[in-house]
Amino acid sequence: MHLDEIREYCLSKPGVEEALPFGPDVLVYKVKGKLFLLTGFDNDPVQFNVKCDPEKAIELREEFPDTVLPGYHMNKKHWNTVLVNGVLSAKQLRAMIDESYALVLKK
Repeated sequence: MHLDEIREYCLSKPGVEEALPFGPDVLVYKVKGKLFLLTGFDNDPVQFNVKCDPEKAIELREEFPDTVLPGYHMNKKHWNTVLVNGVLSAKQLRAMIDESYALVLKK
């Protein structure tokens, strides 16, 4: 997935807003005013932060140690940084985005 595909996927979800609250280099996606994904414009490879169930977050980090990392500048219990480096399929990446969206939406 490229950054534009992540952007389009996030914006296809009901109630999603796109914003730049942390400056011009960090793109944020919110639902109900709450953050569910953030990404930078200049990351190579593309990477994004998503919310995750704490137990699942640990499992994903163990299964994909060079691809799923504790959330950079986030609460590491609830957030993962995901590198789009070819290890995870687009389907897996979308599933992580979906979970983050759902976790934030239900609060």
